[in-house]
Amino acid sequence: MPRDIWLLLGILFGTFSLQFFAPSAWLPAALRLTPDVWRHGFVWQAVTYPFIGSGIPGFWFVLELLILLMFGRDVYHRLGRRGFWSLLVKAALISAVVAVAVALLETAFGRGVSPFRFALMQGQHFVITVLIAAFATLNANATILLLFVLPIQARWFILLEIVFAFMGLLRYGDLAGFFGLCAAVGAGVWLVGGGLGSGPWRELGLRARQAWLRARLAWLKRRRGLRVVRNDEDRGPDRWVH
Repeated sequence: MPRDIWLLLGILFGTFSLQFFAPSAWLPAALRLTPDVWRHGFVWQAVTYPFIGSGIPGFWFVLELLILLMFGRDVYHRLGRRGFWSLLVKAALISAVVAVAVALLETAFGRGVSPFRFALMQGQHFVITVLIAAFATLNANATILLLFVLPIQARWFILLEIVFAFMGLLRYGDLAGFFGLCAAVGAGVWLVGGGLGSGPWRELGLRARQAWLRARLAWLKRRRGLRVVRNDEDRGPDRWVH
């Protein structure tokens, strides 16, 4: 197990514990993503919130750390130390920008603010989301036991993450946190996959691009009266002529 993964777990567990002691509760409160990021200029929260353990003491917090341990190890070995931390920091910035933008729009349109704003994307929730998205992109055809029981291909975990985030939205009404998690999934796929990703995601992107090119060529043909001439002699590129 890489030392960086143990370090990440230690930071999350340590900051999680600090919130339950009065003398130290101010530290995790100042580092979580909150409206203070734009109200009082606490811009550091846009990169510190993934490393502040969130939730209540109990079995689920420990289980989340175990899930992080399993997926984090594989992603770390595939990306290396620099790539691993770069993924977390870049994805954190992208997700924070999206979540804050949604929160500002909620405020501008007078929507009732949820007391759980940003709760869905705090701490280990965000880290797990990014790591699972990265793992599913790097190992699209791998088989994982969902809830340690149901075998499922890793590629489908990306969709499941969106579903779970939506369930959280329905429960807590955290619209900003929901879009922040969706951005985390997208960032995990994009940053690891080099744009279109790999496997089915790359194929889907290529098919969409091909369909767009066909539609554009058909439009140009109707608009300009062009026709394509096949170059069968030297197998060179096709030419458009009037």
